[in-house]
Amino acid sequence: MAKPVILTVDDDPNVLSAVARDLRRRYAEQYRIVRADSGAAALEATRELRQRGEAVALFLADQRMPGMSGVEFLAQALPLFPQARRALLTAYADTEAAIQAINSAAVHYYLLKPWDPPEEQLYPVLDDLLEEWQASHSPIFEGIRLLGHRWSPEAHALKDFLARNHVPYLYFDLETDPQAHELLEQYGQPAPTLPLVRLVDGRWLVAPTVAELADQAGLLRQAAQTHYDLAIVGGGPAGLAAAVYGASEGLRTVLIEREAPGGQAGTSSRIENYLGFPSGLSGGDLARRAVAQARRFGVEILSPVEVIGMRIDGPYRFLQLNDGSEISTFAVVVAVGLSYRKLDAPGVEQLTGAGVYYGASLTEALSCQAQPVFIVGAGNSAGQAAIYLAEYAERVIMLVRGDSLGAKMSQYLVDRIEASPHIEVRLNSTVHAVHGSDHVEAVTVRAPDGSEERCPAAALFIFTGAMPCTEWLTDIVHLDRQGFIPTGPQVFEDGRRPKGWDVDREPFLLESSVPGVFVVGDARAGSVKRVASAVGEGSIAVQFVHQHLARLR
Repeated sequence: MAKPVILTVDDDPNVLSAVARDLRRRYAEQYRIVRADSGAAALEATRELRQRGEAVALFLADQRMPGMSGVEFLAQALPLFPQARRALLTAYADTEAAIQAINSAAVHYYLLKPWDPPEEQLYPVLDDLLEEWQASHSPIFEGIRLLGHRWSPEAHALKDFLARNHVPYLYFDLETDPQAHELLEQYGQPAPTLPLVRLVDGRWLVAPTVAELADQAGLLRQAAQTHYDLAIVGGGPAGLAAAVYGASEGLRTVLIEREAPGGQAGTSSRIENYLGFPSGLSGGDLARRAVAQARRFGVEILSPVEVIGMRIDGPYRFLQLNDGSEISTFAVVVAVGLSYRKLDAPGVEQLTGAGVYYGASLTEALSCQAQPVFIVGAGNSAGQAAIYLAEYAERVIMLVRGDSLGAKMSQYLVDRIEASPHIEVRLNSTVHAVHGSDHVEAVTVRAPDGSEERCPAAALFIFTGAMPCTEWLTDIVHLDRQGFIPTGPQVFEDGRRPKGWDVDREPFLLESSVPGVFVVGDARAGSVKRVASAVGEGSIAVQFVHQHLARLR
Protein backbone atom coordinates (compact mmCIF):
# COMPACT_ATOMS: atom_id res chain seq x y z
CA MET A 1 0.00 0.00 0.00
CA ALA A 2 1.05 3.59 -0.62
CA LYS A 3 2.57 5.44 2.28
CA PRO A 4 0.30 7.98 3.98
CA VAL A 5 1.08 11.58 3.07
CA ILE A 6 2.45 14.54 4.99
CA LEU A 7 1.58 17.64 2.95
CA THR A 8 3.47 20.87 3.65
CA VAL A 9 2.71 24.22 2.03
CA ASP A 10 4.65 27.51 2.11
CA ASP A 11 5.01 30.31 -0.47
CA ASP A 12 8.64 30.98 0.49
CA PRO A 13 10.83 28.51 -1.52
CA ASN A 14 13.62 28.52 1.06
CA VAL A 15 11.27 27.81 3.95
CA LEU A 16 9.42 25.13 1.96
CA SER A 17 12.69 23.43 1.09
CA ALA A 18 13.86 23.52 4.70
CA VAL A 19 10.58 22.10 6.02
CA ALA A 20 10.57 19.30 3.44
CA ARG A 21 14.19 18.47 4.26
CA ASP A 22 13.48 18.17 7.98
CA LEU A 23 10.32 16.15 7.36
CA ARG A 24 12.15 13.68 5.09
CA ARG A 25 14.96 13.28 7.58
CA ARG A 26 12.53 12.09 10.26
CA TYR A 27 9.52 10.61 8.49
CA ALA A 28 10.51 9.45 4.99
CA GLU A 29 10.48 5.75 5.92
CA GLN A 30 6.83 5.80 6.97
CA TYR A 31 5.32 8.77 5.10
CA ARG A 32 5.46 10.36 1.66
CA ILE A 33 6.32 14.06 1.84
CA VAL A 34 4.33 16.24 -0.60
CA ARG A 35 5.16 19.94 -1.12
CA ALA A 36 3.03 22.84 -2.40
CA ASP A 37 4.05 26.46 -2.90
CA SER A 38 0.65 28.06 -2.36
CA GLY A 39 -2.66 27.42 -0.66
CA ALA A 40 -4.40 26.92 -4.01
CA ALA A 41 -1.77 24.40 -5.16
CA ALA A 42 -2.02 22.58 -1.84
CA LEU A 43 -5.80 22.40 -2.13
CA GLU A 44 -5.55 20.99 -5.65
CA ALA A 45 -3.01 18.40 -4.48
CA THR A 46 -5.32 17.49 -1.60
CA ARG A 47 -8.23 16.91 -3.97
CA GLU A 48 -6.06 14.70 -6.19
CA LEU A 49 -4.97 12.64 -3.18
CA ARG A 50 -8.61 12.24 -2.24
CA GLN A 51 -9.54 11.09 -5.75
CA ARG A 52 -6.72 8.52 -5.79
CA GLY A 53 -7.83 7.15 -2.43
CA GLU A 54 -4.58 7.99 -0.66
CA ALA A 55 -4.41 8.82 3.03
CA VAL A 56 -3.21 12.16 4.40
CA ALA A 57 -1.83 11.97 7.93
CA LEU A 58 -0.74 15.58 8.45
CA PHE A 59 -1.14 19.04 6.92
CA LEU A 60 1.62 21.53 7.83
CA ALA A 61 0.77 24.97 6.42
CA ASP A 62 2.36 28.38 6.64
CA GLN A 63 -0.12 30.96 7.93
CA ARG A 64 0.88 34.11 6.01
CA MET A 65 0.54 33.29 2.30
CA PRO A 66 -0.88 35.52 -0.46
CA GLY A 67 -4.23 34.51 -1.94
CA MET A 68 -5.07 31.86 0.63
CA SER A 69 -3.79 31.86 4.20
CA GLY A 70 -2.81 28.71 6.02
CA VAL A 71 -5.98 28.81 8.14
CA GLU A 72 -8.13 29.17 5.02
CA PHE A 73 -6.39 26.22 3.37
CA LEU A 74 -6.77 24.00 6.43
CA ALA A 75 -10.45 24.89 6.73
CA GLN A 76 -11.05 23.82 3.11
CA ALA A 77 -8.93 20.66 3.48
CA LEU A 78 -10.82 19.60 6.60
CA PRO A 79 -13.86 18.00 4.87
CA LEU A 80 -11.59 16.20 2.39
CA PHE A 81 -9.47 14.51 5.09
CA PRO A 82 -11.25 15.09 8.43
CA GLN A 83 -9.01 12.65 10.32
CA ALA A 84 -5.73 14.29 9.22
CA ARG A 85 -3.84 16.30 11.82
CA ARG A 86 -3.61 20.02 11.06
CA ALA A 87 -0.72 22.27 12.10
CA LEU A 88 0.22 25.88 11.32
CA LEU A 89 3.66 27.36 10.85
CA THR A 90 3.48 30.96 11.98
CA ALA A 91 5.59 33.95 12.90
CA TYR A 92 5.37 35.27 16.44
CA ALA A 93 3.28 38.23 15.25
CA ASP A 94 0.58 35.84 13.98
CA THR A 95 0.17 33.75 17.13
CA GLU A 96 -3.19 35.33 17.97
CA ALA A 97 -4.61 34.22 14.62
CA ALA A 98 -3.16 30.76 15.16
CA ILE A 99 -4.79 30.43 18.56
CA GLN A 100 -8.14 31.52 17.13
CA ALA A 101 -7.72 28.94 14.36
CA ILE A 102 -7.80 26.16 16.92
CA ASN A 103 -11.54 26.79 17.15
CA SER A 104 -12.39 28.25 13.74
CA ALA A 105 -10.52 25.74 11.55
CA ALA A 106 -10.05 22.85 14.01
CA VAL A 107 -6.27 23.34 13.93
CA HIS A 108 -4.55 20.93 16.26
CA TYR A 109 -1.32 22.84 16.88
CA TYR A 110 0.74 25.82 15.75
CA LEU A 111 4.54 26.01 15.52
CA LEU A 112 6.64 29.16 15.60
CA LYS A 113 9.32 30.02 13.05
CA PRO A 114 12.15 29.29 13.20
CA TRP A 115 11.82 25.71 14.44
CA ASP A 116 15.53 24.98 14.89
CA PRO A 117 16.64 22.67 16.28
CA PRO A 118 13.90 20.38 14.85
CA GLU A 119 14.75 17.68 17.40
CA GLU A 120 13.40 20.02 20.09
CA GLN A 121 11.01 22.41 18.33
CA LEU A 122 9.46 20.36 15.51
CA TYR A 123 9.70 16.59 15.84
CA PRO A 124 8.16 16.16 19.34
CA VAL A 125 5.01 18.01 18.25
CA LEU A 126 4.70 16.20 14.93
CA ASP A 127 5.45 12.83 16.53
CA ASP A 128 2.54 13.39 18.87
CA LEU A 129 0.17 14.48 16.09
CA LEU A 130 1.11 11.54 13.88
CA GLU A 131 0.66 9.12 16.76
CA GLU A 132 -2.85 10.48 17.25
CA TRP A 133 -3.58 9.99 13.57
CA GLN A 134 -2.22 6.44 13.58
CA ALA A 135 -4.46 5.59 16.54
CA SER A 136 -7.58 6.53 14.57
CA HIS A 137 -6.50 5.36 11.09
CA SER A 138 -7.28 1.81 9.97
CA PRO A 139 -6.49 1.37 6.26
CA ILE A 140 -7.09 -2.38 6.40
CA PHE A 141 -9.33 -3.52 9.19
CA GLU A 142 -8.12 -6.56 11.11
CA GLY A 143 -10.23 -6.68 14.20
CA ILE A 144 -13.44 -7.84 15.78
CA ARG A 145 -16.74 -7.69 13.91
CA LEU A 146 -19.89 -7.21 15.96
CA LEU A 147 -23.41 -7.80 14.64
CA GLY A 148 -26.50 -6.65 16.49
CA HIS A 149 -29.62 -4.53 16.60
CA ARG A 150 -29.32 -0.78 17.07
CA TRP A 151 -31.47 -0.75 20.19
CA SER A 152 -29.99 -3.84 21.83
CA PRO A 153 -28.65 -3.11 25.35
CA GLU A 154 -26.38 -6.15 25.02
CA ALA A 155 -24.87 -4.91 21.75
CA HIS A 156 -24.46 -1.42 23.25
CA ALA A 157 -22.58 -2.86 26.26
CA LEU A 158 -20.17 -4.73 23.98
CA LYS A 159 -19.61 -1.71 21.71
CA ASP A 160 -18.99 0.58 24.65
CA PHE A 161 -16.60 -1.92 26.23
CA LEU A 162 -14.55 -2.42 23.06
CA ALA A 163 -14.39 1.32 22.32
CA ARG A 164 -13.32 2.30 25.82
CA ASN A 165 -10.65 -0.43 25.92
CA HIS A 166 -9.32 0.66 22.48
CA VAL A 167 -9.98 -2.74 20.93
CA PRO A 168 -10.44 -2.34 17.13
CA TYR A 169 -13.90 -3.43 15.99
CA LEU A 170 -16.54 -2.84 13.34
CA TYR A 171 -20.23 -2.75 14.18
CA PHE A 172 -22.92 -3.93 11.76
CA ASP A 173 -26.55 -2.99 12.39
CA LEU A 174 -28.83 -5.78 11.22
CA GLU A 175 -31.63 -3.31 10.45
CA THR A 176 -29.74 -0.72 8.41
CA ASP A 177 -26.43 -2.14 7.20
CA PRO A 178 -26.47 -4.41 4.10
CA GLN A 179 -23.09 -5.88 5.11
CA ALA A 180 -24.70 -7.16 8.31
CA HIS A 181 -26.60 -9.78 6.33
CA GLU A 182 -23.40 -10.80 4.56
CA LEU A 183 -21.79 -11.33 7.96
CA LEU A 184 -24.78 -13.34 9.09
CA GLU A 185 -24.49 -15.55 5.98
CA GLN A 186 -20.83 -16.16 6.80
CA TYR A 187 -21.94 -17.57 10.13
CA GLY A 188 -23.62 -20.29 8.07
CA GLN A 189 -26.15 -21.47 10.63
CA PRO A 190 -29.73 -20.56 11.51
CA ALA A 191 -30.04 -17.02 12.87
CA PRO A 192 -28.44 -17.09 16.33
CA THR A 193 -29.21 -15.11 19.43
CA LEU A 194 -27.71 -11.66 18.94
CA PRO A 195 -25.30 -9.98 19.36
CA LEU A 196 -22.96 -12.09 17.27
CA VAL A 197 -19.18 -11.57 17.35
CA ARG A 198 -16.62 -12.72 14.82
CA LEU A 199 -13.09 -12.79 16.22
CA VAL A 200 -9.91 -12.00 14.31
CA ASP A 201 -9.10 -15.71 13.91
CA GLY A 202 -12.53 -16.45 12.41
CA ARG A 203 -14.14 -17.96 15.50
CA TRP A 204 -17.65 -16.85 16.52
CA LEU A 205 -19.13 -15.86 19.85
CA VAL A 206 -22.90 -15.93 20.27
CA ALA A 207 -24.30 -13.34 22.70
CA PRO A 208 -21.10 -13.20 24.77
CA THR A 209 -20.82 -11.39 28.07
CA VAL A 210 -18.35 -8.54 28.41
CA ALA A 211 -16.04 -10.82 30.43
CA GLU A 212 -16.14 -13.54 27.77
CA LEU A 213 -15.38 -11.03 25.04
CA ALA A 214 -12.55 -9.55 27.10
CA ASP A 215 -10.91 -12.96 27.42
CA GLN A 216 -11.11 -13.56 23.67
CA ALA A 217 -9.95 -10.02 22.83
CA GLY A 218 -6.68 -10.62 24.68
CA LEU A 219 -7.24 -8.30 27.64
CA LEU A 220 -5.40 -9.24 30.81
CA ARG A 221 -7.79 -10.36 33.55
CA GLN A 222 -5.57 -12.49 35.81
CA ALA A 223 -2.63 -11.20 37.81
CA ALA A 224 0.81 -12.53 36.90
CA GLN A 225 1.98 -12.34 40.52
CA THR A 226 0.41 -12.86 43.92
CA HIS A 227 2.16 -9.93 45.66
CA TYR A 228 2.92 -6.34 44.65
CA ASP A 229 4.46 -3.28 46.28
CA LEU A 230 1.54 -1.13 45.12
CA ALA A 231 -1.96 -2.01 43.97
CA ILE A 232 -4.17 0.66 42.44
CA VAL A 233 -7.92 0.16 42.34
CA GLY A 234 -9.45 2.22 39.54
CA GLY A 235 -8.05 3.22 36.16
CA GLY A 236 -9.24 6.81 35.77
CA PRO A 237 -6.78 9.71 35.45
CA ALA A 238 -5.89 9.55 39.17
CA GLY A 239 -5.24 5.82 39.11
CA LEU A 240 -3.28 5.94 35.86
CA ALA A 241 -1.11 8.78 37.20
CA ALA A 242 -0.37 6.79 40.35
CA ALA A 243 0.50 3.76 38.21
CA VAL A 244 2.91 5.72 36.00
CA TYR A 245 4.71 7.35 38.93
CA GLY A 246 4.75 4.19 41.04
CA ALA A 247 6.18 1.94 38.35
CA SER A 248 8.61 4.59 37.07
CA GLU A 249 10.04 4.79 40.59
CA GLY A 250 10.67 1.06 40.82
CA LEU A 251 7.54 -0.23 42.58
CA ARG A 252 5.99 -3.50 41.42
CA THR A 253 2.65 -2.04 40.43
CA VAL A 254 -0.69 -3.51 39.41
CA LEU A 255 -3.73 -1.48 38.33
CA ILE A 256 -7.18 -3.05 38.56
CA GLU A 257 -10.05 -1.49 36.59
CA ARG A 258 -13.59 -2.88 36.59
CA GLU A 259 -14.66 -1.40 33.24
CA ALA A 260 -12.05 0.34 31.08
CA PRO A 261 -8.96 2.50 31.70
CA GLY A 262 -9.85 6.18 31.61
CA GLY A 263 -12.83 6.02 33.98
CA GLN A 264 -15.54 8.61 33.48
CA ALA A 265 -12.97 10.99 31.99
CA GLY A 266 -12.33 8.37 29.32
CA THR A 267 -15.86 8.88 27.99
CA SER A 268 -15.46 12.65 27.61
CA SER A 269 -15.73 13.79 24.00
CA ARG A 270 -13.35 16.70 24.52
CA ILE A 271 -11.27 17.98 27.44
CA GLU A 272 -10.20 21.50 26.54
CA ASN A 273 -8.78 22.87 29.79
CA TYR A 274 -6.09 20.25 30.41
CA LEU A 275 -2.67 21.86 30.60
CA GLY A 276 -0.44 21.40 27.56
CA PHE A 277 -3.16 20.56 25.01
CA PRO A 278 -4.31 23.90 23.55
CA SER A 279 -6.63 22.22 21.02
CA GLY A 280 -7.96 19.84 23.65
CA LEU A 281 -8.01 16.07 23.58
CA SER A 282 -10.69 13.46 24.00
CA GLY A 283 -10.97 11.38 27.12
CA GLY A 284 -10.21 8.34 24.99
CA ASP A 285 -6.96 9.93 23.76
CA LEU A 286 -5.93 10.78 27.31
CA ALA A 287 -6.63 7.22 28.46
CA ARG A 288 -4.78 5.69 25.51
CA ARG A 289 -1.70 7.83 26.11
CA ALA A 290 -1.69 7.14 29.86
CA VAL A 291 -2.14 3.38 29.39
CA ALA A 292 0.73 3.25 26.90
CA GLN A 293 2.91 5.23 29.30
CA ALA A 294 2.02 2.98 32.24
CA ARG A 295 2.72 -0.20 30.30
CA ARG A 296 6.02 1.22 29.13
CA PHE A 297 7.10 1.40 32.77
CA GLY A 298 5.92 -2.16 33.44
CA VAL A 299 2.52 -1.60 35.08
CA GLU A 300 0.33 -4.69 35.01
CA ILE A 301 -3.20 -3.62 34.03
CA LEU A 302 -6.11 -5.95 34.78
CA SER A 303 -9.35 -5.05 32.99
CA PRO A 304 -12.23 -5.67 33.29
CA VAL A 305 -11.68 -6.96 36.82
CA GLU A 306 -13.57 -5.80 39.90
CA VAL A 307 -12.28 -5.56 43.46
CA ILE A 308 -15.08 -6.69 45.76
CA GLY A 309 -13.38 -6.54 49.16
CA MET A 310 -10.23 -5.93 51.18
CA ARG A 311 -8.79 -7.50 54.30
CA ILE A 312 -5.86 -6.44 56.47
CA ASP A 313 -3.24 -8.85 57.83
CA GLY A 314 -0.28 -7.13 59.46
CA PRO A 315 1.64 -5.16 56.81
CA TYR A 316 -0.30 -6.83 54.00
CA ARG A 317 -3.46 -5.57 52.34
CA PHE A 318 -5.32 -8.32 50.48
CA LEU A 319 -7.61 -7.33 47.61
CA GLN A 320 -10.38 -9.79 46.85
CA LEU A 321 -11.30 -9.98 43.15
CA ASN A 322 -14.60 -10.95 41.58
CA ASP A 323 -13.14 -14.18 40.15
CA GLY A 324 -12.49 -15.44 43.70
CA SER A 325 -8.74 -14.77 43.71
CA GLU A 326 -6.73 -12.44 45.96
CA ILE A 327 -3.78 -10.11 45.47
CA SER A 328 -1.56 -9.05 48.36
CA THR A 329 0.21 -5.70 48.49
CA PHE A 330 1.99 -3.42 50.92
CA ALA A 331 0.11 -0.32 49.79
CA VAL A 332 -3.18 0.42 48.07
CA VAL A 333 -4.23 3.51 46.15
CA VAL A 334 -8.02 3.77 45.91
CA ALA A 335 -8.94 5.65 42.72
CA VAL A 336 -12.36 4.19 42.06
CA GLY A 337 -14.05 7.45 41.07
CA LEU A 338 -17.80 7.90 40.82
CA SER A 339 -20.76 6.27 39.13
CA TYR A 340 -23.78 8.19 37.88
CA ARG A 341 -26.93 8.11 39.99
CA LYS A 342 -29.80 6.21 38.43
CA LEU A 343 -32.49 8.53 37.17
CA ASP A 344 -35.77 7.71 38.91
CA ALA A 345 -38.43 8.21 36.24
CA PRO A 346 -40.86 5.82 34.51
CA GLY A 347 -39.33 4.14 31.47
CA VAL A 348 -35.70 4.85 32.30
CA GLU A 349 -34.76 1.43 33.66
CA GLN A 350 -36.56 -0.47 30.90
CA LEU A 351 -34.87 1.51 28.12
CA THR A 352 -31.34 1.74 29.57
CA GLY A 353 -28.99 0.73 26.77
CA ALA A 354 -31.75 1.23 24.20
CA GLY A 355 -31.67 5.00 23.94
CA VAL A 356 -31.08 5.78 27.63
CA TYR A 357 -27.36 6.05 28.36
CA TYR A 358 -25.39 6.99 31.46
CA GLY A 359 -22.42 9.08 30.44
CA ALA A 360 -21.55 10.30 26.97
CA SER A 361 -21.67 6.89 25.23
CA LEU A 362 -19.81 8.27 22.23
CA THR A 363 -20.39 5.02 20.35
CA GLU A 364 -24.04 6.04 19.95
CA ALA A 365 -23.48 9.56 18.60
CA LEU A 366 -23.74 8.60 14.93
CA SER A 367 -27.08 6.88 15.52
CA CYS A 368 -28.49 10.25 16.64
CA GLN A 369 -27.85 11.84 13.24
CA ALA A 370 -30.43 14.55 12.45
CA GLN A 371 -32.60 13.64 15.47
CA PRO A 372 -33.32 15.42 18.77
CA VAL A 373 -31.56 14.19 21.92
CA PHE A 374 -31.79 15.15 25.59
CA ILE A 375 -29.06 15.55 28.20
CA VAL A 376 -29.73 15.57 31.94
CA GLY A 377 -27.04 17.30 34.00
CA ALA A 378 -25.08 20.53 34.34
CA GLY A 379 -21.49 19.51 35.05
CA ASN A 380 -18.49 19.58 32.72
CA SER A 381 -19.17 16.06 31.43
CA ALA A 382 -22.69 17.09 30.42
CA GLY A 383 -21.38 20.23 28.73
CA GLN A 384 -18.72 18.36 26.79
CA ALA A 385 -21.30 15.79 25.66
CA ALA A 386 -23.70 18.51 24.52
CA ILE A 387 -21.08 20.17 22.34
CA TYR A 388 -20.02 16.84 20.86
CA LEU A 389 -23.55 15.57 20.20
CA ALA A 390 -24.51 18.89 18.59
CA GLU A 391 -22.22 17.90 15.69
CA TYR A 392 -24.56 15.00 14.90
CA ALA A 393 -28.00 15.56 16.38
CA GLU A 394 -30.62 17.86 14.94
CA ARG A 395 -31.01 19.47 18.36
CA VAL A 396 -29.56 18.91 21.83
CA ILE A 397 -31.81 19.86 24.75
CA MET A 398 -30.08 20.17 28.13
CA LEU A 399 -32.31 19.74 31.17
CA VAL A 400 -30.81 21.51 34.19
CA ARG A 401 -32.43 21.07 37.59
CA GLY A 402 -30.98 24.32 38.96
CA ASP A 403 -31.42 27.90 37.84
CA SER A 404 -27.93 28.38 36.37
CA LEU A 405 -25.83 26.49 33.86
CA GLY A 406 -22.61 27.99 35.20
CA ALA A 407 -22.98 26.85 38.81
CA LYS A 408 -21.06 23.58 38.22
CA MET A 409 -19.73 24.00 34.69
CA SER A 410 -16.52 25.67 33.51
CA GLN A 411 -17.15 29.02 31.86
CA TYR A 412 -15.53 28.07 28.54
CA LEU A 413 -18.13 25.32 28.15
CA VAL A 414 -20.98 27.65 29.13
CA ASP A 415 -19.83 30.14 26.48
CA ARG A 416 -19.67 27.50 23.76
CA ILE A 417 -23.07 26.07 24.66
CA GLU A 418 -24.69 29.51 24.62
CA ALA A 419 -23.09 30.22 21.23
CA SER A 420 -24.29 26.97 19.64
CA PRO A 421 -27.50 27.25 17.57
CA HIS A 422 -28.09 23.50 18.01
CA ILE A 423 -28.13 23.42 21.82
CA GLU A 424 -31.11 24.47 23.92
CA VAL A 425 -30.83 24.84 27.70
CA ARG A 426 -33.92 24.46 29.88
CA LEU A 427 -33.33 25.54 33.47
CA ASN A 428 -35.33 24.28 36.46
CA SER A 429 -36.49 21.36 34.31
CA THR A 430 -36.53 17.60 34.93
CA VAL A 431 -37.39 14.35 33.19
CA HIS A 432 -40.82 13.13 34.26
CA ALA A 433 -40.95 10.03 32.04
CA VAL A 434 -39.32 8.28 29.09
CA HIS A 435 -41.47 6.64 26.43
CA GLY A 436 -40.94 3.90 23.87
CA SER A 437 -41.58 0.21 23.30
CA ASP A 438 -38.12 -1.21 22.52
CA HIS A 439 -36.23 2.10 22.35
CA VAL A 440 -36.57 5.74 23.35
CA GLU A 441 -39.13 7.60 21.28
CA ALA A 442 -40.09 10.55 23.49
CA VAL A 443 -39.30 12.29 26.79
CA THR A 444 -41.78 14.08 29.03
CA VAL A 445 -40.21 17.22 30.49
CA ARG A 446 -41.53 18.90 33.62
CA ALA A 447 -41.17 22.70 33.49
CA PRO A 448 -40.64 25.06 36.47
CA ASP A 449 -44.37 25.86 36.68
CA GLY A 450 -45.23 22.16 36.96
CA SER A 451 -46.50 21.82 33.41
CA GLU A 452 -45.40 18.84 31.34
CA GLU A 453 -44.45 18.55 27.69
CA ARG A 454 -43.96 15.32 25.73
CA CYS A 455 -41.09 15.82 23.26
CA PRO A 456 -39.82 13.45 20.53
CA ALA A 457 -36.34 12.13 21.30
CA ALA A 458 -33.87 9.64 19.87
CA ALA A 459 -31.84 9.32 23.05
CA LEU A 460 -31.45 10.48 26.63
CA PHE A 461 -27.94 10.93 28.07
CA ILE A 462 -27.79 11.12 31.88
CA PHE A 463 -25.08 12.96 33.84
CA THR A 464 -26.82 13.35 37.19
CA GLY A 465 -24.98 13.59 40.53
CA ALA A 466 -22.52 10.75 40.99
CA MET A 467 -21.95 8.27 43.83
CA PRO A 468 -18.50 7.09 44.97
CA CYS A 469 -17.80 3.44 44.15
CA THR A 470 -16.73 2.56 47.70
CA GLU A 471 -19.27 -0.07 48.82
CA TRP A 472 -16.52 -2.72 48.93
CA LEU A 473 -14.69 -0.70 51.62
CA THR A 474 -17.62 -0.49 54.06
CA ASP A 475 -16.55 -1.54 57.61
CA ILE A 476 -12.87 -1.52 56.53
CA VAL A 477 -12.12 2.14 55.80
CA HIS A 478 -13.97 5.04 57.38
CA LEU A 479 -16.51 6.55 54.95
CA ASP A 480 -18.56 9.70 55.36
CA ARG A 481 -22.35 9.72 55.03
CA GLN A 482 -22.22 10.02 51.26
CA GLY A 483 -19.69 7.21 50.89
CA PHE A 484 -16.67 9.43 50.23
CA ILE A 485 -13.40 8.61 52.00
CA PRO A 486 -11.87 11.15 54.44
CA THR A 487 -8.08 11.41 54.25
CA GLY A 488 -5.20 13.09 56.03
CA PRO A 489 -6.30 15.58 58.72
CA GLN A 490 -9.95 14.58 58.14
CA VAL A 491 -9.25 11.13 59.58
CA PHE A 492 -8.63 12.54 63.10
CA GLU A 493 -11.10 15.37 62.68
CA ASP A 494 -13.12 14.45 65.76
CA GLY A 495 -9.94 13.99 67.82
CA ARG A 496 -10.35 10.23 68.13
CA ARG A 497 -8.15 7.49 66.71
CA PRO A 498 -10.28 5.65 64.12
CA LYS A 499 -10.74 1.90 64.08
CA GLY A 500 -7.90 0.29 62.15
CA TRP A 501 -5.33 3.01 62.80
CA ASP A 502 -2.56 0.91 64.43
CA VAL A 503 0.56 3.03 63.87
CA ASP A 504 2.09 5.75 66.02
CA ARG A 505 1.92 8.65 63.58
CA GLU A 506 -0.54 11.04 61.96
CA PRO A 507 -2.05 10.03 58.61
CA PHE A 508 -0.27 11.24 55.51
CA LEU A 509 -2.08 13.83 53.40
CA LEU A 510 -3.94 11.37 51.13
CA GLU A 511 -4.05 8.45 53.57
CA SER A 512 -7.33 6.94 54.76
CA SER A 513 -8.20 5.60 58.22
CA VAL A 514 -6.22 2.43 57.41
CA PRO A 515 -2.43 2.92 57.18
CA GLY A 516 -1.10 2.21 53.73
CA VAL A 517 -4.46 2.74 52.04
CA PHE A 518 -4.43 6.01 50.10
CA VAL A 519 -7.30 7.71 48.29
CA VAL A 520 -7.09 9.93 45.20
CA GLY A 521 -9.50 11.45 42.74
CA ASP A 522 -13.23 11.86 42.96
CA ALA A 523 -13.85 9.26 45.68
CA ARG A 524 -11.82 11.28 48.21
CA ALA A 525 -13.87 13.49 50.50
CA GLY A 526 -13.46 17.14 49.53
CA SER A 527 -11.70 16.46 46.23
CA VAL A 528 -11.88 18.82 43.28
CA LYS A 529 -13.78 17.07 40.51
CA ARG A 530 -11.39 17.91 37.69
CA VAL A 531 -9.04 15.78 35.56
CA ALA A 532 -5.94 17.85 36.34
CA SER A 533 -6.43 17.64 40.11
CA ALA A 534 -7.00 13.88 39.87
CA VAL A 535 -3.74 13.45 37.97
CA GLY A 536 -1.95 15.59 40.56
CA GLU A 537 -3.30 13.58 43.47
CA GLY A 538 -2.36 10.30 41.80
CA SER A 539 1.24 11.40 41.33
CA ILE A 540 1.53 12.91 44.83
CA ALA A 541 0.16 9.77 46.49
CA VAL A 542 3.17 7.76 45.35
CA GLN A 543 5.45 9.90 47.52
CA PHE A 544 3.39 8.94 50.57
CA VAL A 545 3.44 5.31 49.46
CA HIS A 546 7.24 5.43 49.56
CA GLN A 547 7.16 6.86 53.07
CA HIS A 548 4.75 4.13 54.19
CA LEU A 549 6.94 1.41 52.68
CA ALA A 550 10.07 2.86 54.30
CA ARG A 551 8.44 2.49 57.74
CA LEU A 552 7.71 -1.19 57.03
CA ARG A 553 11.35 -2.03 56.39
